[in-house]
Amino acid sequence: MKILSKNGNELLLLAMKEDSAAKGDYLLIEDRNRSMVVQVYDEEYLSSQALIEDIVKEEVVNASSMENLHDPLNIGSLSRLVRDARVFRAKIRASVTDGKLSSDVTWLPSRVESKIRRITMKELDSLLGRCGVFPIPVGRASHEEEFEIYAEDLDGKLTVITGKKESGKSHLSKMLIKTLVQYGAFVVVFDLNNEYGGLGWSRAGVPSSINQQIKVLEPGKTLRFTLDYCGKTAISGMLKNALDMPAASLREFLRIWDWCESKQSLSIDAIGNAVNTWNINELVRDALVSRYHVIQSSRLFINGERGLQFEDIISGKSGAAMIINMGEISPTVRRIVVELVLSKIVDLLEHKQIPPIFLFAEEAHIYIRDTYWEDIITRMRHFGIYTTFITNQPDAISDGIYRQVDNIFLFNFTNDNDLDKISKVSLADNDTIRSIVRTLPQRHCLAIGKAVCDLPVVIKVAAAEVLMLGETKKFFTKK
Repeated sequence: MKILSKNGNELLLLAMKEDSAAKGDYLLIEDRNRSMVVQVYDEEYLSSQALIEDIVKEEVVNASSMENLHDPLNIGSLSRLVRDARVFRAKIRASVTDGKLSSDVTWLPSRVESKIRRITMKELDSLLGRCGVFPIPVGRASHEEEFEIYAEDLDGKLTVITGKKESGKSHLSKMLIKTLVQYGAFVVVFDLNNEYGGLGWSRAGVPSSINQQIKVLEPGKTLRFTLDYCGKTAISGMLKNALDMPAASLREFLRIWDWCESKQSLSIDAIGNAVNTWNINELVRDALVSRYHVIQSSRLFINGERGLQFEDIISGKSGAAMIINMGEISPTVRRIVVELVLSKIVDLLEHKQIPPIFLFAEEAHIYIRDTYWEDIITRMRHFGIYTTFITNQPDAISDGIYRQVDNIFLFNFTNDNDLDKISKVSLADNDTIRSIVRTLPQRHCLAIGKAVCDLPVVIKVAAAEVLMLGETKKFFTKK
């Protein structure tokens, strides 16, 4: 390979037939005692008007003549080599200074004397100093090299896993959850398709290594709270954000809450009785009654029993995954569950009653609420919620959240609107995103951010060891 030209931070590299590089591969350009790291993001034919005319002329001659042309100087084979020449488009990522990567790329390598070779992920990790105590094997990088990220790069970070449906998003998130739990982390999963329960089982149908650490919670069954445990702040937040209760009605509800609490009869039934007998405006009463019936029909609140407490699940365990199944509940109850769980976890974290939590929001675009989620994201590192959004609609997540993203795992996208959204807010350049992500096969992703030290890496996600539920159900199946 040889350097053809440079435009901004992009190099054009001439490659002959025997030179190989795939999209996402890293190359090292060595020039005397200096080196530069570049990443291939696209490949095309070497093209010029004269070359195209020669190809057309030869095809015309071959089509019109049956004779073998005499070629004593073997010019034809040289011509074919030139026609097969390709151009790699590569982005300059860094230079190498004293065995470490540096952002100083103010120099230009020689076209004549520089040597270009592919650099392995092992070499790149050494230059980056990328290491950690808790590795998460996620699959293979280019040329089948084993690749891993580190749990430390998810700790205290905001992560987005996105791509079109059936591209492998949930597959990757399950691998991350399983490994985090094995390392002793506590994970809460909002599971829209009731598929994460398979984490407790291997593909062979026997219990997995984290079977005893998986707790599946069914809203209205195993996920039920007492009002006293939730607290006034969480309930008022639920009424405001999930049920859109007007401010006047919310004030009356808080007065009813205080009255029931003073009578030591704080229960869902007691609040229902108070709402029906309270001396208030009829419009306010109608608003309270309608919300009360929604809350009562959700079966999320229990009278006279202990109910679920997150501290009980976490206490005494070295890692656990609390999987909240939301596939069979209505959208309204889903919003109630999300608001209640988030509010209570924040309250417990602020009072240091539980350790930090990794939160995985599957199909986040369906229930994300700008008001509350942006507040969670903005202050998450202060009270210990480290969120991972999994979605196939990147435009459903606001720019305010994207601006704080630390890691993005991009699976295949072909829609221009989705690519535009991602390229505007991602940590990599627009050309790399558009060219690489558009052509990614299934279960291949482009990792960007802290987990890969801000150098985009194409990863082939490994096959999971656990039972993978949630696959698309089909009527016609192959026999």
